[in-house]
Parts: sequence; structure tokens; C-alpha cells
Amino acid sequence: MSKNLYIPLILIAVAISILSNFGSTIDVIKHLTFTKITDDGLYWTNFHYTYVEENQWWRLLSPIFMHFSLAHLAFNCLWIYVLGEKIEIVDGKKAFILIVIISSISSNLLQYYSQGPHLFGGLSGVIYGLLGFCLIIEMESKNDRYGLPPALYLFMIIWLVLGFMGILDLFGFGKVANFAHLGGLVSGVMFAMIYKYFIKRLD
Repeated sequence: MSKNLYIPLILIAVAISILSNFGSTIDVIKHLTFTKITDDGLYWTNFHYTYVEENQWWRLLSPIFMHFSLAHLAFNCLWIYVLGEKIEIVDGKKAFILIVIISSISSNLLQYYSQGPHLFGGLSGVIYGLLGFCLIIEMESKNDRYGLPPALYLFMIIWLVLGFMGILDLFGFGKVANFAHLGGLVSGVMFAMIYKYFIKRLD
């Protein structure tokens, strides 16, 4: 398994963001959206058509690589770098990639089923999954396992609540995929609770 799996994750997100001109090039993003869109980007298909009829299952994951502004990309990549390094060092690469996959699928599914077919993407659902995982594991650790300040977890929850209240939109953060954040958080927490049964102890 390659070293530092969070690095290729970041590089793919950067490459796709640049190639798609931050989501504005239809010819690029039409291959990555959660449900298939027409070539002109005017019509969205549904889940059954995309996955059952067309068998385009990669779309369960691919939206995480799309970002719609430089700030969106930079913020998400920074947290993937910070959290990815910590989790890979402490819990291993397999744990990290499992969280990424599970939180990606969970966040994308919840965003789709709560809001319907629309353009969404970004690594923020994965970030919430990583933070949710760290929060649960850290709670039973005997030491400062990940070196993350407790205030970060509180900030994560406050940011989620502000998003659902619509306050982030008012302050110019644009449309926030709040259900993707929630899906990532819940999946990260649930994975951590399962994960604890497969390790002997927490240092």
C-alpha cells in the first residue's frame, strides 16, 4: 500500500478542480456528479437510472473531488492533510481509507436523498467523517491520541448547526452541503464505534 494515502487524495482533488475550472466545465464534471447529467448539463437523471441502468457506481465517491472555489479547495485539502496524517500514523492507512470511503458514500447519499438531484461536491463530508472518528476514539483514549484541540470538535458542531440555520449563506459562504456534512459526521462516529471492537486497547 502506498505511503501517505491522503496525498494522492489531495492531488486528485486539486487536479479535478483545475481541469473543471472549479466546477464550471460541464465536459469534466458530467463524469463526476452523483447522478448523471446530460451533456449540456440541463437535465439530471435519478439514482435508479445512474446506478442500476447505467452501472456508474464510481459516482458514489467521485463528487468528493469536485470543488467550486479556490477557498473551498484550499480549506478542505488543508484539513485532509492535517487529519489524514494523524490518522494514518496512529491508526494506519487501512483505517484512514475505510473512513474516507464510508464517509464519502454516506455524505453523498444523504445529500442526494435530502435535496434531490443537484450539483454538490467537496471533501468536507470526508473531513466531518474523520473528525467524528477522532472524537469517538479520543474520548476513550488515555492520552492525547491525535493532538487535536477539544475546541476543534466544538467548532465542527457549531459550524454544522450554523449551516443548517442558513447563517453561513448570509455571511457569503455560498451554498453549503449541510446534509453531506451530517452524513459524514454520523458515518465517522458509527465507524469509530465499530472500529473500537477490532482493536485490543487504546493507548
